[in-house]
Amino acid sequence: MQGSVTGVTDVLSFDENSVILETEQGMLTIRGKNLHIGRLMLEQGEVDMEGTVESIVYSGSGPARKGSLIRRMFR
Repeated sequence: MQGSVTGVTDVLSFDENSVILETEQGMLTIRGKNLHIGRLMLEQGEVDMEGTVESIVYSGSGPARKGSLIRRMFR
């Protein structure tokens, strides 16, 4: 998998098996194998990642937005 996540305000933790991101809408935890952050641009709120994703867990705390989270992540 290769993709981008937008709306990122901070990277709290990352290694080959998990990436924990703070986003404008809440916490996003991505678990998998061989996960790598290719490009990190916090000023623009963007993170490019690659690797094998096994799970994505979102715990939202912000206001609801229209559209699927997965659709917005991998546009």
